[in-house]
Amino acid sequence: MLETSREFLAQINNASSIKNKLKTSDRALFILHDQLNLDVFPKELLAQKPLLIFVESLKYATFIPHHKQKLVYILSSQRHFAITCHQDRFPVLNLFTEGFHAEAIADFLVQYPQLKLTYMQPSEWDTRSQMLALNDQFSDRIEILANRFFIVDAEKFKPKIKKGYRLETFYRELRKQTGYLMADGKPVGDNWNYDKENRKALPKNTVIPTVPEVEPDAITQEVIELVNQYLPNALGRLDKFGYAVTRDRALELAQLFIETRLANFGAYEDAIKVGAPFLFHSVLSIYLNNGLLLPQEVCGMAIVAYKQNIAPLNSVEGFIRQILGWREYVRVYYEAQMPQVRESNYFEFFNNLPQLYWDANTDLICLKDAVTNVLNYGYSHHIQRLMVLSNFSNLTNTDPRQLNYWFWLAYVDAYEWVELPNVLGMSTFADGGILASKPYVSGGNYINKMSNCCSQCTYDVKKKTGSSACPFNYLYWNFVDQHRHSFIENGRVSIMISTYENKTEDEKIAIRDSSIDFIKNLKRSYSE
Repeated sequence: MLETSREFLAQINNASSIKNKLKTSDRALFILHDQLNLDVFPKELLAQKPLLIFVESLKYATFIPHHKQKLVYILSSQRHFAITCHQDRFPVLNLFTEGFHAEAIADFLVQYPQLKLTYMQPSEWDTRSQMLALNDQFSDRIEILANRFFIVDAEKFKPKIKKGYRLETFYRELRKQTGYLMADGKPVGDNWNYDKENRKALPKNTVIPTVPEVEPDAITQEVIELVNQYLPNALGRLDKFGYAVTRDRALELAQLFIETRLANFGAYEDAIKVGAPFLFHSVLSIYLNNGLLLPQEVCGMAIVAYKQNIAPLNSVEGFIRQILGWREYVRVYYEAQMPQVRESNYFEFFNNLPQLYWDANTDLICLKDAVTNVLNYGYSHHIQRLMVLSNFSNLTNTDPRQLNYWFWLAYVDAYEWVELPNVLGMSTFADGGILASKPYVSGGNYINKMSNCCSQCTYDVKKKTGSSACPFNYLYWNFVDQHRHSFIENGRVSIMISTYENKTEDEKIAIRDSSIDFIKNLKRSYSE
């Protein structure tokens, strides 16, 4: 890639260049920053060599204070993709706007009234709404394509999203539909789900393969300088940016995961180790969620690995369940529940987010490690997201909408369609049980079982109450007591009520007093 992005933008955005492009095509294709793969667009459209329009939106970059690495990733991968398209002989235009994407597109269409525009439906609700508003002004010049960056048609499954329709049912339907890990109409291995084999703690001397960091090239360095210049106070660090920003490099990282980490992914996918943010996880969601990788090809790579005895069935099935099952499921949920779900707050928690989510300043090692990973990489794996960060938020009566906001801005792989269902549906039970069957809360024993955090912590995980006890312990039982209706209604966890009731009155008082004291003194971030 010869050009720097500055040289490239200057070359393609000058007035004469734009006029020449419009002479050869009256059709433009707008490509969003999370749709960076021409393979999903209609071949007949691409055969016309339409003008490809990219937009760099300052308003999108700043409407929430995104993590610095997220901003660098979005902008650098988009610029790299635009250059690749130009090298593939597509006419390319890169627009900049201080507003949102739709504003730049509207201004351009006004300037060139002969131009017809095609775009693929955005995955995020607000961008989609803004683009749809263009139809009022340019209805005869706009064509909207269905979003094909997912495996299933969400419209077919939306009516099913209600209490009682769970991931497992959805997942089995998709296994049958795709044929993934199926033989003669039955699941390979005779089981649909190997989750019970995927809950092992990490043995002490386990060697963890390195996830390579990709050295920022000249284009990415330019973007890093840009973000540091205009958004110096955004969350996170940039000195550790090491993500791939091109499809070729993302494919290499996917293959490396298959060869070096997939085999152990299943067994240890729920494990936590201090100072090891990636463990055996793929770290491919970042590339899947902006199109550099496609879900079908990644699932295919994992299936080949199983057939070639590179990875066992429990690992391959667990990995495919995350992509074919969970990723597709939360996307359908998002389509079915928006926009009302944004305000979900089943437990009616209104406390501000704890300050530690912004600075990792806490004596609780499990939380310190998880937030440090976020600050350093814009990433932590799913168990830290679910059973540490979200668990603590619930146990401290934190407003789930504030936690949702934080997840949206803090993670490089976070777009609203994927993080909102995970936070408001799954991890905080804020939707009241439409997505998840139970509140995902636990005491310190779970974290102790699955990690090495507790052995390094100043709090004692074996103590149940008092200032030196692990706060997760008493906060958990206080949560059970305060929200017993949610446990009684759910057979899977109703036994917790009986366990709580068997405690002595002195134990119950100590649980309540310890919880009140901890929650009262927990430093919270300011929110308007």
